[in-house]
Amino acid sequence: MVGTRGVPARYGGFETAIEEIGKRLAAGGHEVTVYCRGERHPESEYLGMRLVHLPAIEKKVAETLSHTGLSVLHVARERFARKGPDVALVFNAANSPLLPVLRTLRIPVATHVDGLEWKRTKWSGAGRRYYRTAESLAVRWSDALIADAHGIQDYYRERFTAESVFIAYGAPILDEPNDAKLAEAGFTAGEFHLVVARFEPENHVHLAVEGYRRSGATKPLVVVGSAPYADDYTARVRELAGDDPRIIFLGGVWDQELLDALYAGALTYVHGHSVGGTNPSLLRAMGAGASVVAFDVNFNREVLGEEAGRFFPDAASLAAEIEAAEAAPGDAADRGAIARKRAAEHYVWDDVATRYEELCADLAARRLTRKTVRPRRAARRAALRER
Repeated sequence: MVGTRGVPARYGGFETAIEEIGKRLAAGGHEVTVYCRGERHPESEYLGMRLVHLPAIEKKVAETLSHTGLSVLHVARERFARKGPDVALVFNAANSPLLPVLRTLRIPVATHVDGLEWKRTKWSGAGRRYYRTAESLAVRWSDALIADAHGIQDYYRERFTAESVFIAYGAPILDEPNDAKLAEAGFTAGEFHLVVARFEPENHVHLAVEGYRRSGATKPLVVVGSAPYADDYTARVRELAGDDPRIIFLGGVWDQELLDALYAGALTYVHGHSVGGTNPSLLRAMGAGASVVAFDVNFNREVLGEEAGRFFPDAASLAAEIEAAEAAPGDAADRGAIARKRAAEHYVWDDVATRYEELCADLAARRLTRKTVRPRRAARRAALRER
């Protein structure tokens, strides 16, 4: 498993997926190697997974690719020593320029393409062009593409006429939140609204703060999150909050029990993510029984369905949803229960790991082969001929 910060999972969706999938594959008797960067785990093994720690260039434009480059070189060295892997799972289409090395080593590759990274405003024109190019290279050089949302599948099918394997994330189902942790942090269940997100424009933390400030809410808004390389956006969010005493910034919360207790105890969880496919933070909130108010995009509607959440396109509609939840907390709690049930039925980590196991078996047996993807113009001409 290559291309992320690795495990233990402390950062984002990819890392959570690797931990949940990897530990299940290891428990099933498979040898799983995870390439890691950042904080080093004290042991060379974690939950049955072998860990390989390698450095990275700590700059936004180079961190992921530099670490993946070193990881691929390590894979090559092991391959030449006849210890290399049967299959490589590469996370993030941004790593696709390195896929030819794995293919040269005759290692079948599945690339988890994630969301529409090029839409993130943190990337300049050059960065955006790189991500658009990287998507096409992932299509060209992967034996299989993995999409965690049907919306991502549709995008790759429409833009590249490329098929992908749909495997969503799983949702942790929280049975007994740690209310003591909540009390220690100074909060009471049902008495606050919650935002959990990296501070990036596409996660609409600014819109959550603006919408809340427009509301007549009496319960505070608790904002959890931060982001590297995002000082300007963080300043913008704090400027929008002004001196409103109802808004509480907690920064990053790395205590998972406390974070779970916050999800479970929130009157509403405001989810502003818009470009990342099936979002793990949304699934965690659903699994905790939170009443979700989500930014109105296809990815969030796909996960929540018609009954498990409410949706907002702008600050005014979010303000109305927050006020409605405070006026009828019982209705909000009922939506949270529906969301929890949906998560438990549709987003199960055991099922996700089984899908990955089947995919890896198909890759190792060479049952999946790289398809030639026709350029869009050629595809249109072919479609016209077929008519």
